Amino acid sequence: MSRDRYGAPGTGISRRSFLAATGATGVAATAGCVSAPTAQTNGLESGADSASMAESLPYTGPPDVVDLDELGGYLTMRMARAKHAVHPGETMGGPIEFPQVWAFQANDGTPSVPGPILRTTEGNDLEITLDNSDSMRPHTLHFHGVQKTWENDGVPTTTGVVVEPGETHTYEVPANVPGTHLYHCHYQTPMHMEMGMYGILRVDPKGYEPADKEYFMTVKEWDSRLTRQYGGEDVTYDITNRRPDVFTVNGKSAPRTLNPEDGSPIIVEHGDTVRIHWVNAGFMSHPLHIHNHRFRVVEKDGSPMPEALQFDQDVLNVAPAERYAIEFEADADPGIYLMHCHKVDHVRNGSSYPGGMLSGIVYKEAMNTDIFAKLMDYAGYQG
Repeated sequence: MSRDRYGAPGTGISRRSFLAATGATGVAATAGCVSAPTAQTNGLESGADSASMAESLPYTGPPDVVDLDELGGYLTMRMARAKHAVHPGETMGGPIEFPQVWAFQANDGTPSVPGPILRTTEGNDLEITLDNSDSMRPHTLHFHGVQKTWENDGVPTTTGVVVEPGETHTYEVPANVPGTHLYHCHYQTPMHMEMGMYGILRVDPKGYEPADKEYFMTVKEWDSRLTRQYGGEDVTYDITNRRPDVFTVNGKSAPRTLNPEDGSPIIVEHGDTVRIHWVNAGFMSHPLHIHNHRFRVVEKDGSPMPEALQFDQDVLNVAPAERYAIEFEADADPGIYLMHCHKVDHVRNGSSYPGGMLSGIVYKEAMNTDIFAKLMDYAGYQG
C-alpha cells in the first residue's frame, strides 16, 4: 500500500515531504501492511458467516476523501464485507483485528471503516445511490444535519423506504446546511453501526477558507463480540449488555493511529493554523484532549460558533453523533504531542496501556528524531 498524502484524512503532507523530513532515502513501506483494494462487489451472504468465509475476506483501506463536486454530485455507495486491522502489530497489546466488518465503499474505491468522507459545497444537490445488490441484509442511508424531504430521511420505520437485498435506491440529499455531518445505516442501527456502517458528510459553506492543515477524525468505541461473532468465533453479542473493549480514531487503535499511511497523525508545521473536524460515531461520550495546545471551537453540528464563545480550551466532551470543528495554532515547541480521550480507560488495547483512542500532533520539524523513529516502529511503519 502507498498513499500520496500522509497523515489523517485531509490535508496531510506529501509522501516525498514526509521522507525528506525523516531523512529517509529509500522507498517507505509499512511493516505488516494490511490494506488492499477490493472488488466492487462482495458476494452473496448465505446464513451464518463461517470462520472460513471470514478468513477469505479482503482488508479495508483508510478512508478516502471523495470530492462530490468533481463527480457532479452523483455517487454510488455499497456495503462490502471485509476484515479490518485495528492494530496489526505485536506492540502495545496488539494485534487487534475485526474478522468481519461491513464497510462502505464509494464508487470503485476501497471499502473503509469509517466510510469515505463525502465532501461537497453548499448549494449542491446530491444523488447518492445505495447499491445493495450483493448483500443479503437490508440497509438504508441516513444523513445528519442537512434538511431533506421526508422519504429521503433514511429511516425505514417512518419513511417505509428500505433498500432490500438485491435492490438499489437513490437518495436525494441537498447540501443545504454547511458543516460536518454524520451519515450511517439506520436499519437495525445499533448493530449496523457497530459493524462499521458510518462516515462523514462535509458540506463546505460558500466561500469556505480552509486552514493550513485540515483533518477529519471519527472516534468510536466497539464491543468486538459482534464482529467476532460474524467472523465465526464462539461468542455472542448482547445489545443489553454492551461491553466496549476496542477504542479507535478513524478505525485504528494506537499505536497504529500514528502510522502516517493508514493511521491518523495530525501532521503540522510550526506556524500552521490547524482545523480538526471531530465526529463521535460511538454510543458513549468521549472527552477529547490535546496536549500543549489551546484550541477554539469554531463549529458545532454545522453551526458556526459565535466569536464570543470561541474561548481557548484543551478538553472537549464529544457526545454520540456530535460534530465539532476545532482550530488552533501550531505554535508550541516543535515536537510530538498526544491527542486522546480523557476517559483514560479508553486509551488501552485490552489491558495494555497506552493504546486505543489516542493519536498525536506531529510537527514536521520533529520527524528526524530518534523518538519519532521509535514511534514509527511501534506504529508498524518503516522508512
